Order: sequence, then structure tokens, then C-alpha cells
Amino acid sequence: MSGKATLLVVAGFSLIFLVLGKNLGDISTRAVDNSVEYYVSTTAHDMAVSAANIAASKIFFDNDWDDGFTRSFNGGTIDVDVQIIDPIKNIRKIVATGTYQDVTKQVEVTLAPSSFAKFAYMSEDEGGKIYWMSADTVWGPLHTQDNIHVNGSPVFWGKVTTSKKLIKSPPSSTPQFYGGFESGVSLTLPDDGVENVGDAAALGGKVFDLNTTSQIQYEKFYLTFKEDSITYRTVGKKKSGGSWINFDSTKTVHTYTLAPNGVIFADGLDIRLKGVVEGQYTVASNNSIYLDDDIVYKSDPLINPNSTDLLGIVAENSVWITENSANNSDIKIHASIFAEKDGFGAENYNTRPVSGSIYLTGGISQHKRNPVGTFSGSTINHGFAKKYRYDDRLAVSLPPYYPGTGKFEVVAWYE
Repeated sequence: MSGKATLLVVAGFSLIFLVLGKNLGDISTRAVDNSVEYYVSTTAHDMAVSAANIAASKIFFDNDWDDGFTRSFNGGTIDVDVQIIDPIKNIRKIVATGTYQDVTKQVEVTLAPSSFAKFAYMSEDEGGKIYWMSADTVWGPLHTQDNIHVNGSPVFWGKVTTSKKLIKSPPSSTPQFYGGFESGVSLTLPDDGVENVGDAAALGGKVFDLNTTSQIQYEKFYLTFKEDSITYRTVGKKKSGGSWINFDSTKTVHTYTLAPNGVIFADGLDIRLKGVVEGQYTVASNNSIYLDDDIVYKSDPLINPNSTDLLGIVAENSVWITENSANNSDIKIHASIFAEKDGFGAENYNTRPVSGSIYLTGGISQHKRNPVGTFSGSTINHGFAKKYRYDDRLAVSLPPYYPGTGKFEVVAWYE
């Protein structure tokens, strides 16, 4: 190769290596820049998450906290703003930002009041030694403040928690906890749950004032849902001149017209309840509620998961399954039941005939567990077997103004 050609080859390779060197240098520089950008972005994000967690913790310990804050943190700044996005339902949003150097990241957390409707079954007192037996099946979360007594092989599909312990009688019993079991968990009922529901009825629902006066004495009060309408019937005596005369009054109205916010409250008397519910309602009494027959949704959520029908049954004392011919061959209940001072049970549970099963779609929260029947081994002698199926929609949707636990829970976390 001539000297000229050699010179061209050397010059060519030199140019190539110069270009490669520059590109390699640029790549190294960009890698450092990318690493720095990633570090700054990640730090800002982590600061925003920390701010959201700090705010959530403050709300957990003080449900009224909504002050927000701005403070220096980890070489940057964190800021929290608490917004009440639904003052009626008390739904809140935490907007947390983290700023590090020139990068700002944001986290949004939505909190809603936790409700007892989230339980398939909840009790404070299991009523002594009332057993879950082999014929019993519970779908959904279950909690009790008392011991859990089991006989045979009851089936629990949701997580089971108790503040005390599990007692097997006989010890060979084999309860099936498919959702897990945990002891040492504590949760109590509020003492103003029914009162708050009554207040909501007074503000935009319907209050039936059934307290006896010098001129009128109410004896019975009936509510029958008829899809989008409702029939209410009052029976009693009223004074006419110097004597008392009997009255029996019945009226049917559109349910939404009766109670626009969905809450129907009986002040001073038991409710006798049954029917087919269309829409979302809570029926409450500061006495007891008797289920005289099936109370079901127009659209069964076990058949149609998109059903929008919901019912809360809230009593200050008890919720009873009436002993009558209609309830002597199964009863179907679509509702979330709350009994503040007593519990849910079957009237005359130990003398009524064998009555099939309680098919409950929803949940029960109660102070004291009341019996629904008696048994020998796996054989029902009186009353009902229990087929309790949790309504999964209750994890995110609640009957209007249904009693809450007094705590918030996270329903959405957006980063």
C-alpha cells in the first residue's frame, strides 16, 4: 500500500474512533443524567406517599382531622390538603404532594367511613354457648368479640376474627376456615347508631311518630315493600269524645316520594316488615323489627351482580323472624341487619316447628347473638338452619346512612 493510501486509512480510523468516543461519552453522560432524574423523581414520589400515610394516620386517630400541613421533609417539601368531597356521606380525599429539587409528585387517597355492613356476621356477645354447626355455612367476613363455639364442620368462606378464642365441642370438630382465622381482633358496636339513622330520617326521609299520646294509642305498625311503592298500615285506638275507638289505616305511596333520602324510621313502635324492595333504603326502629315474611330485592344480586337494590334493617333492640305459617318453610332475607342492644333471632326458636333454612343475602351485626333453632348433632329439632351469604356489593356500597364503625377506610389510592 502506498504512503498516501496508508495515510487515508489512518485518518479514516481516527475519524471513526473520534465519533465512537463522542457517542460513548454522550451515552455515559445521559446515563448519569437519567440516574439523577430517576433518583429525584423517585424521592419526590416517596415523599408524596409518606405525606399521604402521615395524613391517613392522623385521620385514623382523629376522625375530625382535616387541617392539612406543609413542612420540610427529607431535603424537600411535603404538602397535604384534606378535602371533604361528600359532606353527607363524609367521604374525604387526601391530596398529598412531595417536591424534591424541581420535581413534584402527587398521591390522592379517598377515605370513606367504615360500616358494619361490611360484615357477613358480627356480634359482641355470642349468647353463651350457641354453636356454629355442620349445617351452617357463612360466606363473607365474620367477627365476634366473644368466643366462637363450633360443633362439627361449619363452613366459613370469609375471614373469621375474634377478640377471644375458638372453642370446639367436641374437640374433634373441624370448622372449615377458607378465608383464614385470627384471634385478638377487637371491634365494638356504637351506642348511637340507631339515633343517627333517626336523625337522617328527620332531615330528608320519613319519620313515623308512633308514641302513644292522650288522644291516640298505636298498637301495630306494618311496612310492606311493593317494588317501587310501599304500603304502611297503622293499627290502634284513638279517642273520640269520652271513649276510645279502634282504627286500622292503610296507605300505599311511591317509596321515593315517602323517603327521598332512603331512610324510614319508626319512633316508638315495632315494625312488621316484608315485601320486595326496589331501590336503596334503610328501615329503622328504636324498638324491634319483625320479619313477617320474605324481604327480598326485585333484582337478586346473586343472579344479577349489577343489581342496585339495597336494604338496611336497623333496630335499637332486636330483629326477629316471626313465628307464623309464612315462615315455617324457609325465609329469604336480602338486607344488612343491625341490632344495637340485642340481636337477630327466631321468635320461639325452641318450640316452633322445623322451619327449613334462613337464606340471608347481606349481613348481620348485633350486640347479642340470639338462637334461630335447636339441634342434636347435625339434625335440626326446632327452627332454622343458617345459610348466610355475604352480599359482595356491601364492600363498596351501603344502604343509606347505615351505622358506621367510627373509623375511616381507604377506598381508593391513586399515584
